[in-house]
Amino acid sequence: MKNIIKLLVLLFLFTGCNDVFTPEIENIRDLDAMYQEPTFAQGILANAYILLPYQGTPESDVATDDAVTNDVNNDYLSMATGSWSSNANPVSQWQGRRNAIQYLNIFLANANEVEWATDEAARTMYNDRLKGEAYGLRALQMYYLLKAHGGWTTDGRLLGVPIVTEPQDKDSDFDVPRNTFQECLDQIMADVDQALELLPLDYGDVSNSEIPEKYQQLGVTNASDYNRVVGNHMRGRITGRIVEALRAQVALLAASPSYTDGTNITWADAANHAGAVLSRINGPAGMDADGWSWFANTGEIDALGSGVVPEEILWRNDIGQSNDLETDNFPPSLYGNGRVNPTQNLVDAFPSVNGYPITDPSAVYDPANPYANRDPRLAAYVVVNESTQGPDGTVIVTGVYGDNEDALNRESGLSTRTGYYLRKLMRPDVNPNPEFNTEQKHYTARIRYTEIFLAYAEAANEAWGPDGTGEYGFSAYDVIKALRERAGVGVANNDPYLEECRTNQDQMRDLIRNERRLELCFENHRFWDLRRWNVELNKLNETAMGIRIGDSGYDDVTSIEVESRNYRDYMYHGPIPYQEMLKWSNLEQNAGW
Repeated sequence: MKNIIKLLVLLFLFTGCNDVFTPEIENIRDLDAMYQEPTFAQGILANAYILLPYQGTPESDVATDDAVTNDVNNDYLSMATGSWSSNANPVSQWQGRRNAIQYLNIFLANANEVEWATDEAARTMYNDRLKGEAYGLRALQMYYLLKAHGGWTTDGRLLGVPIVTEPQDKDSDFDVPRNTFQECLDQIMADVDQALELLPLDYGDVSNSEIPEKYQQLGVTNASDYNRVVGNHMRGRITGRIVEALRAQVALLAASPSYTDGTNITWADAANHAGAVLSRINGPAGMDADGWSWFANTGEIDALGSGVVPEEILWRNDIGQSNDLETDNFPPSLYGNGRVNPTQNLVDAFPSVNGYPITDPSAVYDPANPYANRDPRLAAYVVVNESTQGPDGTVIVTGVYGDNEDALNRESGLSTRTGYYLRKLMRPDVNPNPEFNTEQKHYTARIRYTEIFLAYAEAANEAWGPDGTGEYGFSAYDVIKALRERAGVGVANNDPYLEECRTNQDQMRDLIRNERRLELCFENHRFWDLRRWNVELNKLNETAMGIRIGDSGYDDVTSIEVESRNYRDYMYHGPIPYQEMLKWSNLEQNAGW
């Protein structure tokens, strides 16, 4: 203690009182620092990328008829079984999207003042590209806000969210009402237009003759000057092509049954926006032959360069090396936790290999051998009883006669609850065994061409019928035929079931919705699709089913009820967060919440 006192006395001898008792200026930089430091400015924009809403795991699927989880503490399980509320909402996008929009608004308000380069032409090119990214990202963030929080009020108005296009600070008025859904759509489309005006279709190095005319007029004649702004090293950021796909997603949502009465976007609009994206790859003729197994195309994944996308993918995240998905979802015999369990409901949705639903007498379906002669996507997406998984091709027995924890309900929190394990999204060459702990490259497919093909098929069928082609020269029928042929469905017999659907718009609608369910399963689409389609409440609440294969194998099969769904009739649209409703008197809640 004496030594400490001596040190304090010495401190006063060598420093003035002001130095000790007056706090130093905080190391917090003002925004105007970005004007001379482009890296600081780009850091603000980067926050909107960090806050992108894409999920790499099938989280919301376990709250639908496609899957359940064996994790009793899972928030989506709680939501699906009756605990969804405005203050317990695992699908809320309110905070994350609004945070991202604030960063984007700050960037857009200041971008013109940033000295991106000393050369005026280069400065213009940088400013155009970066502002284009910001407009595209703001449209994307608003889309996810609308999807999660737009809805009808008790007095019959379709509302969106408050539109904010300027930076907010402590003096801003935060107590503002929600804009209409249509006004939010208009804002999104305005941002889309701005983004498309400023962004290149794709990033990539060009030759001198390929420099856009508007930059040639500024004196940019050397391709290296242009390429340093929008060349190969920029791949991975949002582009004009991605923004066009986003526009198609927005239009499909707006034209869907749950929203169409409150918007001016038609099915034809939605089809044309999707068609614009697809026409760039020659429509169905440009469909990637291996696109349905994108997650398991290991050679393709391992060979991908920085920011490069395969033919199936419009946009993806950075590739990471891990075995997290496999550790979560492999069966316990492969050192996994078996988290996501596909349902019998989903398994039954996969048709016979000849294209007929398994309930149709023309299907080549044998209850005593239920997984034979089925749509090849079933085996690619779901681990069924006595199929194999893992790098050594381990046989997985989910029947109760199994001799380990892979068997149905053998071990709580590890074993399958439905009789199935997940295969989609995972690589077969990963080994979570702690002795090896093998990791492999993975990526999240943010937007796939298959999604846009299915959006086109859905909208085109509603607008013009199964065979109508609109302005792009291909029909809903053409798209679905190409998708099924790619998967190996109806190939040997020319798909007579599809030909039957071709003559009936309602039947084609059901087929398109089922194809969407299969192709996009476990990619977090089903939860939102059921709601935008405004399906019957009993469909929203369809019990998740499983299969119990007894000691006698398929001679002793029982259908089992695994998990009831408990959605109310107002749960087609998510709520405004409860805390926001407490804070702001001008906010209006969606009906029922």
